[in-house]
Amino acid sequence: MSPDAQHAADIAELPYPFAPPEGLEVHPRYRQLQADTPVCPVRMPYGDPAVLVTRYEDTRTVLGDSRFSRATPPGNDQPRTTPDELPLGIMAMDPPEHTRMRRLLSATFSPRRAERQRPATEALAGRLLDRMVETGPPADLVTDYASPLAMGVICDLLGVPIKDREDFHRWAVAVAGGLGGEGVEERMESIATLATYMAELIAQRRETPTDDLIGELTHTADQGERLSEGELIHLCMLLLVAGYETAASQLGHCVHLLCTHPDQLALLRERPELLPAAVEELLRFTPLAVSGGYPRFATRDVDLGEGRVPEGTAVLTLVGVANRDPRVFDDPDRLDITRQHNPHLAFGHGPHHCVGAALGRMQLRTALRLLLERLPDLRLATDPGELTWKPNLLLRAHTKLPVAW
Repeated sequence: MSPDAQHAADIAELPYPFAPPEGLEVHPRYRQLQADTPVCPVRMPYGDPAVLVTRYEDTRTVLGDSRFSRATPPGNDQPRTTPDELPLGIMAMDPPEHTRMRRLLSATFSPRRAERQRPATEALAGRLLDRMVETGPPADLVTDYASPLAMGVICDLLGVPIKDREDFHRWAVAVAGGLGGEGVEERMESIATLATYMAELIAQRRETPTDDLIGELTHTADQGERLSEGELIHLCMLLLVAGYETAASQLGHCVHLLCTHPDQLALLRERPELLPAAVEELLRFTPLAVSGGYPRFATRDVDLGEGRVPEGTAVLTLVGVANRDPRVFDDPDRLDITRQHNPHLAFGHGPHHCVGAALGRMQLRTALRLLLERLPDLRLATDPGELTWKPNLLLRAHTKLPVAW
């Protein structure tokens, strides 16, 4: 073992996460670890200790190498930020079980389907902007635009009836937003209610087939992959939570970053053809996850960069930190929408690469394009230091994002 690796093994575990889920800056401790201790022992608030990797190449290895498993070994207590273990389902599977369920999702959650959603996404975004303009500034970008747009898109995709969407939204918010260690009973009740509702929608699709995502998943599961009822319900719920919470949060972060980098916002207004590259750079730059909350477990001893990870060790990755690695990205802490080399990991890597990446990109591009076209003088309506954040220990999210124009 190299001297650096021995040093990494000998240092005390660091309490983790390093900071509360506030702001869009990368904590300076990560920079120190990338330089000095890229494989660092950490202790989460709950569960077993883990090691945190912070460099880009090590992160890619952990995410994509079959020597690292998503399944928690027997007898291990998953390191986590919440007192209750997260119901991961497919996210805690390895091939071949993961391959079976991933194939089902890939068949229905395709780039072609994302493009089919574009007209409806544009129409909904337009209606929300009409309402904002009619009401006048200031507006809360979270409640007036990002949140209802994300919920509308995922409801359209899944095929949730209009009459049920208010209830559906309330359940989804309770499930996705109650991960700060509080409201466990409310969250569990919402999960149970949402599961029952999903089961009803699936039963309706079996009786009357539809071409929405729940309908296609149900047909494919029944005719080909033969998923259990529980697996099918979990898949639909996972798509809801991932599709809603991450999309709404990321759109708010994009607006926040553009408004606090006026040179980049002005350049994007001047050159709207840069929008696709701008979205990729905003995805790279945003530290969406608060901590490395979904561990992989080493199935054998693995040499990672400058440290050895023993078999059975839980390994945490944080793509928002890997995306700021100066070994890969020039001037990584500078937001640059003209960046040419941008192999970011915002949608993950390897077998668990986000199946909704195409939908996420389409939604961000559409939402930002229409927002900048309709509100040419868009700006924050408060000092960035006064913004408030949700106490969610998984994803950063604004409580409110006041904007004016």
